[in-house]
Amino acid sequence: MNNTNPIWVRKPSELTKEDYENFYKELYPYNETPLFWIHLNVDYPFNLTGVLYFPKIKQSYEIQKDKIQLYCNQVFVTDEVKDIVPEFLMLLQGVIDSPDIPLNVSRSYLQGDPNVKKINAHITKKVADKLEELFNKERAEYEQKWDSLGLFVKYGMMTDDKFLDKAAKFLVMEDTTGKFHTIEEYKMATETLQKNKEGKQVVLYTTNPIQQDAYIQAATNKGYSVVKMETLVDAAFINNMEMKWQDTIFVRVDADIVDNLIDKQETSDSVLSKEEEGSLKELFNIQIPELHVTTEVKGLSKDSAPVVATRPEFMRRMKDMAGVGGGMTAFYAQMPDEVTLTINGNHPIYQTLLKVEDKSLQEKQVRSLADLALLSQGLLKGAELTNFINRSVELMESGK
Repeated sequence: MNNTNPIWVRKPSELTKEDYENFYKELYPYNETPLFWIHLNVDYPFNLTGVLYFPKIKQSYEIQKDKIQLYCNQVFVTDEVKDIVPEFLMLLQGVIDSPDIPLNVSRSYLQGDPNVKKINAHITKKVADKLEELFNKERAEYEQKWDSLGLFVKYGMMTDDKFLDKAAKFLVMEDTTGKFHTIEEYKMATETLQKNKEGKQVVLYTTNPIQQDAYIQAATNKGYSVVKMETLVDAAFINNMEMKWQDTIFVRVDADIVDNLIDKQETSDSVLSKEEEGSLKELFNIQIPELHVTTEVKGLSKDSAPVVATRPEFMRRMKDMAGVGGGMTAFYAQMPDEVTLTINGNHPIYQTLLKVEDKSLQEKQVRSLADLALLSQGLLKGAELTNFINRSVELMESGK
């Protein structure tokens, strides 16, 4: 940095938007224009100046750390600031300058230094205040930038309890209709329909609105609201928030049949006899490599699908987390996918199917129903998918 009067030592009132953006281009010439920035200017009880930028992040895999430069009286020191800047703010970019940060000391000493702790807390507060200000004053623009901002906010809520308390006010969740809600707004909007038997608020979410469309439609037809949780951090975020928000649970929209997504102890009976239910369970007792399939018969509405495939919430979460971060959940990645096939005993198709005398044809029809359900979960692949296509063509050619 050859500039003898860099913008971080100047007063914010002297600077324009162009000044901040030009300085960003000087630091990161190949990056897009940042979302916004924070100008740090403190002289008591410690000295700190700097400018921190919120970069655009299109995909979670684009995350890059170590983009903040540390200076001491305008002399570059390092871009290793992980013990000075809160972990979640390592995603930011820019410059901080302070003569009060001890240099050439051990990491443990640095973490215990009172000035470093104060600087850490101050930066966190400034970021939270800026986000809250944007949310309150320019909510529409804030929501447009949420794809990038959400990563900072969620990461911060998981790693910093003080930030968590503040961020609960400006965390937003986009539902499948495109509307954004804070957690409190979501609770108020869904209080009547989405409380379980224990009085907990159930947040229904989707990780893939296109693949899970059938489940989303079933939920919204019952008046439920489904929010999008599509980023790589969301699996960990959901687990973390459930531990901190004792009155809230998150349930993926395809974790169970729609009537069971929110446990209200309501039951409905199947019109089938016990013998007919037993016959159907035996017919649907299929074996697929890398899948552990269980079957059940329930009395769903006649408008529901003949068969619904669901994956248990806990096991699916563990496998998702194992796929992203490994660690203690790594062994779940080696386990077969758990899937439950719920047979809708009230669907009229079974009145006909159970009367089919050609057992080979009956088995093909049943397997096609099961495969359609598995396909909706993205669990039909390779040879199983090829067999499904060939079988479907064969049934169409036979007119059955």
